[in-house]
Amino acid sequence: MVAKKTAKKVVKKAVKKAVKKAAPPKEAAPIVVEEPKKIVKKADENKAAQESLPESKQGIIDLFAQKSGDTGSPEVQVALLTFKILRLTSHLEGNKKDNHSRRGLLKVIAKRRRILNYITKLDDARYKELIKKLGLKK
Repeated sequence: MVAKKTAKKVVKKAVKKAVKKAAPPKEAAPIVVEEPKKIVKKADENKAAQESLPESKQGIIDLFAQKSGDTGSPEVQVALLTFKILRLTSHLEGNKKDNHSRRGLLKVIAKRRRILNYITKLDDARYKELIKKLGLKK
């Protein structure tokens, strides 16, 4: 009795397969992939920050330096790290499985966070101005 039921199921599946193969192909609807809202917001924020930063390292240093020849002030360091983060983020969008670069990105983000915490302790006004210039949140 059990063998008859399984045999009937096998026959039904074979018939369905044959019908599908014989039927004319339906027009394929275009596949629309929607990105989650969080990713879109982050991408928009990154684009805004990228537009505000110059393309070269020297341009970033000139823009954020406290005086001429200043390359080590916390503001310059945060700006350079932000530039590096943006480059790594765009790289990881195309290379999703590059976990070595992802780890480097997380280290750079942590370093920037530590420097931003230091600036907050020094002078809150400097911190707020820098955040506004770079387009960062918090």
